[in-house]
Amino acid sequence: MVLSRFWLAIFISSIVFVVCSLFTGNTYTIDFILNGKKDDPVLIAEKYVHQLPVFIKDSIEKAPEKTMVINTEVSNPDTTYVFSNKTVKIYSGVQKSDGLLPTCKNSLLDLIIPLIAYLAFFCGIMQLLIDSGASEKLAEKLSPMFLKIFPTVPKNHESISYMTLNFAANFLGLDSAATPFGLKAMQSLQELNPDKDRASDAQIMFMCLHAAGLTLIPTSIIGYRAAENASNPADVMLPCIITSFVGTIAAFLIVGIRQKINFKSASLVVALITLIAAIVGLLFYVNHLDLIGKNFFTSNLSGLMLVAIIAFTLVFSFFREKKFTEKNTTIFDAFVTGANNGLKTGVTIFPYVMGMLVAISFFRNSGLFEIISNGISFLFSNIGVSKEITDSLPVAMLRPFSSGGSRGFMIDSMRNFGPDSFTGRLSCIFQCSAETTFYVIAVYFGSINVKNTRYTLATMLLVDLICVVAAIFVASWFF
Repeated sequence: MVLSRFWLAIFISSIVFVVCSLFTGNTYTIDFILNGKKDDPVLIAEKYVHQLPVFIKDSIEKAPEKTMVINTEVSNPDTTYVFSNKTVKIYSGVQKSDGLLPTCKNSLLDLIIPLIAYLAFFCGIMQLLIDSGASEKLAEKLSPMFLKIFPTVPKNHESISYMTLNFAANFLGLDSAATPFGLKAMQSLQELNPDKDRASDAQIMFMCLHAAGLTLIPTSIIGYRAAENASNPADVMLPCIITSFVGTIAAFLIVGIRQKINFKSASLVVALITLIAAIVGLLFYVNHLDLIGKNFFTSNLSGLMLVAIIAFTLVFSFFREKKFTEKNTTIFDAFVTGANNGLKTGVTIFPYVMGMLVAISFFRNSGLFEIISNGISFLFSNIGVSKEITDSLPVAMLRPFSSGGSRGFMIDSMRNFGPDSFTGRLSCIFQCSAETTFYVIAVYFGSINVKNTRYTLATMLLVDLICVVAAIFVASWFF
């Protein structure tokens, strides 16, 4: 219900703002909101040639292809004058994201189809884990700890193994693998849910822990920093780990208090100490590596772990081939069955994803998001927050809505302020330490047709805010 109302709110407010802007003359056309593409120039006016200043008129008539570009600055978009059929069209600035119709198309072609491919492969692998009995053994080993976090989940339930694989993929920055594991976990938890239209406690806890995004190897962030020629692309690794760990603990405590979980459980304490020890050990190891060693380690660990999971699954399945025979199937047929289930899941979540992305696209292109963002930055700057922090806030603000949009702001901040600047580094930490909240809710709950998400959205947004505050403190401490 909360998600539905929020979706309506951003859609309707954006439409009202666009219509008002058009009739007050602040916007010349709304076609770009419907049909425009990201980074295309925006039409802001159209005039007859004689209405332009003389120097512009003369320059256009002499220019090749009757096109003139002025105000060429690296930091600001160019203003372009294009002469056509007795009038001059004036373009300035670039579009923030794809328009409504391109978003509908791209959400299918660029997002859902690749996602379906990932789902098909990893759901096939997960089917092998199920049929071979590997998931059952994994659940058996982890049940003592998971029973304390998810008290409504029965001992040795298959959802435990799926959640474990999802968390592991997130730890290693493997988004393509984390999503299929997470969707399978939600479907498995839905089987235990007595009210199919209402999110269960276990589903909410899983979603909030997933959204906190505890990451040990932020491979994509390091890759972007390397592409922008940072002196040490991996120098944000430790701040990213600390910030995401703070977010994870916050999510666990907030949801745990709401669900009255026993925090004094010995197994929980042991699990937490083990996790902290693993993080500290990893940090000490990476800290002793030189620059080349850090880059080699961070770029290969995630890939090796993923290959290891796939190899283990296949080898284990081979040695447990009798299990497949007992079920009147083969290893390959079981893989195909799982892949087919993954394909169906991808088709199911498409409308949820498209609906959310279209609303976000409208929100950004309307200009309303930019006004809110600038207003918050202005407010923070007036209460003494440094400009280095306010310059990076657009990444934090857009992150819950759009991973691609916040990634664009992150790259832009590194290019404008430098990858080794405080703003550039803080933007990277923002990007790494939180999840695309609205997209995740649409995908995960959409895959099981849950209508009432209860307090999931509010908790995830609160965790996002905690991650933002933690990122600022951690970045100030390190840099």
